Amino acid sequence: MKKIFLIFICFALVLNPVLSLAEEPVTPTEEVTPGSDNPLGIVAEGAILMDLSTSQILFEKNSDKKLYPASTTKIMTGILAIELGKLNDIVTVDQEVTSLTSGSHIALDVGEKMTLDQMLHALLIESANDSALAIAKHISGNIDVFVDLMNKKAQELGAKNTNFVNPNGLHDDNHYTTAKDLALIAQYAMKNEVFRNIVKDYTYEIPPTNKKTEGRHLKSANKLLYSNQKIDVNGNSVPIKYEGAIGIKTGFTKVSQSCLVSAVKKGDRTLVAVVLKVDGGNLYTDTHKLFDYGFTQFTNENLGFKNQYVGDFTIKDGVSPFVAGILKNNVASNIISGSEKDIKSTITPINDLKAPIAKGTKVGSIDYSINGKSITKADIIASTDIDKDPNTIWYKKILNKWYILVFILLFLFRLNYVRKKNKKKKRRKKNNAPSRNKM
Repeated sequence: MKKIFLIFICFALVLNPVLSLAEEPVTPTEEVTPGSDNPLGIVAEGAILMDLSTSQILFEKNSDKKLYPASTTKIMTGILAIELGKLNDIVTVDQEVTSLTSGSHIALDVGEKMTLDQMLHALLIESANDSALAIAKHISGNIDVFVDLMNKKAQELGAKNTNFVNPNGLHDDNHYTTAKDLALIAQYAMKNEVFRNIVKDYTYEIPPTNKKTEGRHLKSANKLLYSNQKIDVNGNSVPIKYEGAIGIKTGFTKVSQSCLVSAVKKGDRTLVAVVLKVDGGNLYTDTHKLFDYGFTQFTNENLGFKNQYVGDFTIKDGVSPFVAGILKNNVASNIISGSEKDIKSTITPINDLKAPIAKGTKVGSIDYSINGKSITKADIIASTDIDKDPNTIWYKKILNKWYILVFILLFLFRLNYVRKKNKKKKRRKKNNAPSRNKM
């Protein structure tokens, strides 16, 4: 019996290291967040200010309210044309394009030929409605099919409150978007070098074509790029032209009123501003207020770097009980100037991480905050592979067949019981046997 219990104790000792492969999970620290936005006195019905690289929203007013975009629609038309066409493609104008054209145009003729590059400049600089229709037909063969592509792309970009009916922005009650959606579309478009190079210019010359003997001189309505006309911004008289302005697109209809999607780059920061449904007198004043606020009240703070060690994360059933977690990407955020010291971070491990774990697998996330308000988040990944512990495999197989262990133990106890019983019987027989006296 002693031998049997000794075997059982040894068996338990072998299993004990496997059972103890646990470590305390990473202890979270705390979080970060900029303070509340100051009232800017924005007149526009809808407005937003967003950092192009981090997607952080620095200011918003009715940013999810559905409004009419007018010619800012052409941002989507332009980026799709760049992605789906070739700049040296020849675009031929047909009767449908000229018959449907109204509003701003460059007087395209039936049968007139231009390169797609020239059409894009007409679209994004002169805001030509006929160019928008010609581009749509060239890319998709059908205007409605192209509009379907516009709506599909909007959904892909997260512009969930947007519905396009045409490629140029002429008024339709069912043609609408929001300030936030337009910011997302503009953010995507401005990541394309061809698009950026077009919208940063405010003039362009289209040479004579097969239908026109004279060239066309184009000029943008986006005065943010060039105008020395003065406006009042918080009591100061300043030129409309904004230092660092790099686009993007104006819009106007009687129903939508004035609209502007714009971008300004200063140093390593690029901000995108959208103002919708505002009278012409406040279009640029609102835009200046947004950019002034973004560049003077916020600083861009580097919070972490790609491959930076964050902490150890518990791994079950692995050859190692933990894996080193590192940041997947660089992490930066705009924060209110002077609040750098208040930045905190909270680490949240993924529960129940089990081996095998491949290098690069997400093992948790980190949330940066100020005064309890989150400003940005980042993924934490495994710095190396963690293989499954082979001992764990047979151990678990045994545990999964626990009833066999119970049966074996019961059998051993029974065997021991019978053996003891038989010994007792033999002793009794021996003790009860008659003794023989020697003669």
